[in-house]
Amino acid sequence: MIDVYYSPDMCSQETRSPSAKKPAAVAKALMNASFNVEFHAPNPLRPEDFHVAHDPKYVAGVLSLRIANGFGTRSDDVARSLAYTNGAMLDAARWALLTGRNTAALCSGFHHAGYFGGGGFCTFNGLMVTALTLLNKGAVKKIAIIDCDQHYGDGTDDILRHVSPALARGIFHLTLGEYFSTPREAALYLSVMRGLPTILSEEKPDLILYQAGADAHRDDPLGGVLSTPGMYMRDLYLFEAAQQTGIPVAWNLAGGYQEEPDGTIPKVVALHLATFEAARRSDRASELARAMGIG
Repeated sequence: MIDVYYSPDMCSQETRSPSAKKPAAVAKALMNASFNVEFHAPNPLRPEDFHVAHDPKYVAGVLSLRIANGFGTRSDDVARSLAYTNGAMLDAARWALLTGRNTAALCSGFHHAGYFGGGGFCTFNGLMVTALTLLNKGAVKKIAIIDCDQHYGDGTDDILRHVSPALARGIFHLTLGEYFSTPREAALYLSVMRGLPTILSEEKPDLILYQAGADAHRDDPLGGVLSTPGMYMRDLYLFEAAQQTGIPVAWNLAGGYQEEPDGTIPKVVALHLATFEAARRSDRASELARAMGIG
């Protein structure tokens, strides 16, 4: 079984990006598919919870609609949803730590949000809010952010420059969008993913936060590098590496912009369901290994 953090409160009516409607679309697809998942409603964050990763004036400005959100709008609907999307990431991480199981949060729109502002459909950086909260509370000694969104996680790096050196040392950040941008680089991209067991063994994180971006697909209008089979192998390499090293994963949906003329996103949803399949396959392999007394 895969635990999933989602509630309709995470959705907004923002139309500038499919990200706003994606949580509901993926949740519906999971309910209609044969996945063994259990849904949990996320606990909303308080405004002060965002201060761990963002300037308090920026947080207050966005939530009061005085400052534009990551979509470039001043939407009360978006502002309302932020407590739940970011809360879902934190709850998924806490649950993965508690249970040792891979856990999903049906949210996206994090890694372009920096300390003083957002952009690129990202308002608050739920990856860093989660990582810094867990580090501050002593829940982890080190955490890995493996960002496989198509684009460079510039906001994450910006926040890392604004926190104390001690906290920054507790976060290992790998953003593949910094290095790969075209289908010609697909083989090298996947070779990095195959090498994750070595990287994780060296870094020794207690938890992986995984941005499973669908925009890394080569057909994405804002992507892409990998074919559909390549996307699946990307995810499988991640979950297998986590299983081999005994590190739980909390993952989110991140980017994906293949939108149909009627506004639906079936191709994006299918890519996200493939991530769930990769997680399920890895879980089954882990269960088989335990049954056989291996590992």
